[in-house]
Amino acid sequence: MSGENEENEALQASSDSLRRPIRSDAKRNTDALLAAALAVFSISGVDAPVREIVETAGVGIGTLYRHFPQRADLIAAVFRREVDACADAAPALMETLNPADALAAWLQRYTDFIAAKRGLAPALHSGDPAYATLHGYFQSRLEPVLQKLLDTAVLAGAVRSDVDANDLLRTVANLCMSANGTDFSLARRMVDLIVDGLRYGAHGKA
Repeated sequence: MSGENEENEALQASSDSLRRPIRSDAKRNTDALLAAALAVFSISGVDAPVREIVETAGVGIGTLYRHFPQRADLIAAVFRREVDACADAAPALMETLNPADALAAWLQRYTDFIAAKRGLAPALHSGDPAYATLHGYFQSRLEPVLQKLLDTAVLAGAVRSDVDANDLLRTVANLCMSANGTDFSLARRMVDLIVDGLRYGAHGKA
């Protein structure tokens, strides 16, 4: 009986080891597709041919449709991936920079996110119900992150305390959305000025 159990365990272990590379490959393919889609959408818009996306990703078209049966699925996944990447950048910044600099660096990271998001804007604002939950996802992931950065900087006496995280998110987004073409250098400079204003107010200067 013990021999049978050992054989079953060996077969299970072998089966598990065979499945792991498949899961790993699937994740690599998904990551490649999402990165390629973002790059293509940023240049050619959300209506770009899927062939362009799969060629950029280096995968077959069947792989695309297996992971994302509808174009809306792909667009929504790209958006969520970029939101997550932006949110997940905050802890490392807080570990390596002082509170005010961490806030400034994250706001510039957020500016880059909004710049990338512009390629998705026609779809996200189309009224398609497939995107109905994305605004809530955006708020639930990014507002708490920015609030923590602000709270930490306020506690350190580095920035003023009368700033609302949601207002700041909207202000930076509006700066980016008003930028001409793909030049976001002005928006980045304006974000630096906003942070300077937050620092200035912390010292009680008029």
